[in-house]
Amino acid sequence: MEIILREDIDKLGQRGQVVKVTAGYARNYLLPRRLAVAATEGNKKIVEQERQAHLRREVKVQSEAQELGKMMGSVEITITQKAGENNQLFGSVTPADIAAALEKQGYSVDRKKIQMDEPIKTLGDFKVAVRLHKDVSVDLPVHVVKED
Repeated sequence: MEIILREDIDKLGQRGQVVKVTAGYARNYLLPRRLAVAATEGNKKIVEQERQAHLRREVKVQSEAQELGKMMGSVEITITQKAGENNQLFGSVTPADIAAALEKQGYSVDRKKIQMDEPIKTLGDFKVAVRLHKDVSVDLPVHVVKED
């Protein structure tokens, strides 16, 4: 069955692309969730208009993310935590802590956009990636210091 994708779907295709899938996958998953529509001439025109509008919005969002990335390029975050022997923290520094520190400096960033493999559990200086957009990422220096 041929369908037109209304959203980007991993391992299937991009928005506005005509793809061939099994009838069951289309009927039971893609169509009820409005991720795709049947590939008819009328639907092709509608989806093309939606795709153009989406591209215009995407350009605007990306330019805003680039501006925010330039502003955040000089930001440094210092987080104070209680620590024991061997510079081991009582607890850890998570993306939520970094988002709260950014909020105090006037930057509103969702904690889900802060890319960390695992929480920080020791004192020191670290680089943390903040993904503002799929094409825009900023590395922020994070300094974890001992609380007095």
